Amino acid sequence: MTRQKGRSFRVSEEPATSDAATARGDIEISREGAILRIEFNRPKARNSLNHDMVSAVVEALTAAASDDGLRAVHITGAGGHFCAGADLVSGNAASGERPRTGKQIRRVPHAQHRIIELVTTIQLPVVATVRGWAAGLGCNLALAADFTVAADDAMFWEPFMSRGFTPDTGSTWLLPRLVGLTRAKQMLLLGDKVSGTQAADWGLIHAAATESELDAVSDRLLERVAAGPTVAFGLAKYSLHENLHQNLPTAMNNELYALELSTRTTDFKEGLAAFRERRDPDFTGR
Repeated sequence: MTRQKGRSFRVSEEPATSDAATARGDIEISREGAILRIEFNRPKARNSLNHDMVSAVVEALTAAASDDGLRAVHITGAGGHFCAGADLVSGNAASGERPRTGKQIRRVPHAQHRIIELVTTIQLPVVATVRGWAAGLGCNLALAADFTVAADDAMFWEPFMSRGFTPDTGSTWLLPRLVGLTRAKQMLLLGDKVSGTQAADWGLIHAAATESELDAVSDRLLERVAAGPTVAFGLAKYSLHENLHQNLPTAMNNELYALELSTRTTDFKEGLAAFRERRDPDFTGR
């Protein structure tokens, strides 16, 4: 797949310049046709997310949620790592003052937590490509994506216990549902690191690949989901997440509402026509 970047944004503590659309900063957000690409670009800090980066991701995903021209989202990191988590060190040290009581409770739901919520609820397929470290928030972001492809030697790590505080950003919700309670405790309470190969074997992620094949595997997957029936995909994704909390009758009722909507789409008509004509469907995402 040839990547031709459209608009991109520089996000850093420095004032924006007139050529910000082409400057390389802490994060790059670009649009390639129907695919929104979000690339963390802070390799010296293993792409740990500072406040401005978090705000940029939230803004981009919020806008994408209502953009009818988009059909997939791709999240990755520049350099050798995906994301080493939230940058707590620079955030706390910036002012040199002790944080006001309740700061985390006021701020985090609209920042780090909002990223996880948007990735899991946006009615677009989200693909993450992971190299190197995916730790803390970075790990949970990769787990929240619909499909994560990782290098064989990538490392998924929930480092909370080793830092002396409790897990956050959805880890205690995501991990038990993906790999069961025992393995969730192994990662969250013991702090065991899990390689890309092991993560794929556990069902923690979609697939693992060698470094030389990683981009190709990710691109093929992106092409596949971006060519799918976007409305039906979004509704099915909603049902999957919503029905984790429901009994069977309620789950089937949710499915029924999704079915009612999806059968009114142009892609549904195209799917039926393709079946009748014994050809592959050409979905438009409408």
